[in-house]
Amino acid sequence: MTARTDSAEVDAALSGRGFTRMVFDLDRISDLLDLLGSPQRAYPSIHLTGTNGKTSTARMIDSLLRAFGLHTGRYTSPHLETVRERISLDGEPVSEERFVNTYREVAPLAELIDQRADEPLTYFDMTTALAFATFADAPVDVAVVEVGLGGAEDATNVLHAGVCVLTPIGLDHTEWLGDRIEDIALAKAGIIHKGATVIAAAQEEEAARPILERCAEVGATIAREGVEFGVLRRSVAVGGQVLTLQGLGGVYDEVFLPLHGAHQAQNAAVALAAVEAFLGAGANRQLDVEAVREGFASASSPGRLEKVRTAPTVLLDGAHNPHGMAATVTALQEEFAFSRLVAVVGVLADKDAPSLLELLEPVVDAVVVTRNSSPRAMPADELGRLAAEVFGPDRVEVAADMPDAIEAAVALAESDVPGELSGVGVLITGSVVTVADARRLLKK
Repeated sequence: MTARTDSAEVDAALSGRGFTRMVFDLDRISDLLDLLGSPQRAYPSIHLTGTNGKTSTARMIDSLLRAFGLHTGRYTSPHLETVRERISLDGEPVSEERFVNTYREVAPLAELIDQRADEPLTYFDMTTALAFATFADAPVDVAVVEVGLGGAEDATNVLHAGVCVLTPIGLDHTEWLGDRIEDIALAKAGIIHKGATVIAAAQEEEAARPILERCAEVGATIAREGVEFGVLRRSVAVGGQVLTLQGLGGVYDEVFLPLHGAHQAQNAAVALAAVEAFLGAGANRQLDVEAVREGFASASSPGRLEKVRTAPTVLLDGAHNPHGMAATVTALQEEFAFSRLVAVVGVLADKDAPSLLELLEPVVDAVVVTRNSSPRAMPADELGRLAAEVFGPDRVEVAADMPDAIEAAVALAESDVPGELSGVGVLITGSVVTVADARRLLKK
């Protein structure tokens, strides 16, 4: 069999565990990792949680660490095109051959765990174990690991990482984490363990309190955005922005970041502080500024205001909750000058679709709603009714699938704009799944 065939089989076997099945129980993943020889103990880790910005921040941390010559493993979710994107070595998705070989080592042990547990290991349990085993085998100098959901009971919370990162916390996944920000922050602060250094983005007071209490409880040291580090200045530049960042070890200026929006500048400040903490920078030691500039200049974050086409400009953005959409809308207003912008929106049924649409309404001329490929997707007709209440029926079209939605959006964007199309745009948003569906069509 070819590696490609085997890779498809592995993907099918993982999916058979239920792509969206949630079981919050660390015993099974702990038992599996014990059988594997505790690979997560073979390297130091930087562990990230939060509501928005986790993946972008993880990718920046990864890029910075590589600029300092370290071999990195990065574990993020969800993926856009292939599950192998979740497990990166030195910035690249794990190869099919390594992915298949690691699965062959892990699968028989996973079956043993399944046989004696009340619930089989989940899709996320398995990808977590595959990531940790891959990183140990490589080997990596450091692992950058993003939680899947929450923190305290997430499968990644076997790490007990030396550096923990908390990006901004807001309301999301309320069916699992609670409908109060305090409850969500308490769950996420569960990744903070004894003696850790915590890098915290600016938080609402309701989120900050549980984080500080957890740090006090376990003897962790915390550095907070706006106190110990932060963004001093930012200016829009071609293809991104130029930043001056206050780090733990000093000021880093003339930092070009090829990503858009104040939220990405904030993520950059958090990423820099995390890398400083990991590498031992602080009051008496600053990191090499040129290496920091190199690391940020090489950063990327697919599906985050990612331009995939021109004439008309097509942007992909995975904002799926109000906090994320607010950041996207602000970036659109500050950094893009569209004369006409049409949005394609597909959301999951458990998301706050009315709030997402209300945030979009002032900045787009029309919206095309559709259903993405997730089994949890909101039906297009239902989303269309919600959109009509926000936009008015004359500014809403309903498309059955993504190809039709993109075609309709481009036609709407180009209507009433004779000749020059440079100011015309299409934004595809509402879910990472929506972005993934569009990316497969547009990046061919």
